[in-house]
Amino acid sequence: MNPQTTYVIVEMLIFIAIFYFLLILPQQRRQKKEREMLDSLKPGDEIITKSGFYGKILNIKDDVITLEMGADKVRLKIAKWAVGGVISSASDKSDKEQK
Repeated sequence: MNPQTTYVIVEMLIFIAIFYFLLILPQQRRQKKEREMLDSLKPGDEIITKSGFYGKILNIKDDVITLEMGADKVRLKIAKWAVGGVISSASDKSDKEQK
């Protein structure tokens, strides 16, 4: 095998490894964390949606979440993937109430 060919192959492998560790692996970790967060949602959790709405989960059915929002207690149905994060979970509240 030509030494230049070997050099090019090694260089490409190094580039692929750098690409994997800097881009693909962190993205997979973020997706896994988001999947775990969505799977752990339960009624009573206070959440923020990806569009910036705050609300309390009333019901979860398959991939649809019913939220209660604002002082008027408006109810909205949103897709489960639209949840951006959990502000406080229902289990945290019950733990605080018991103390």
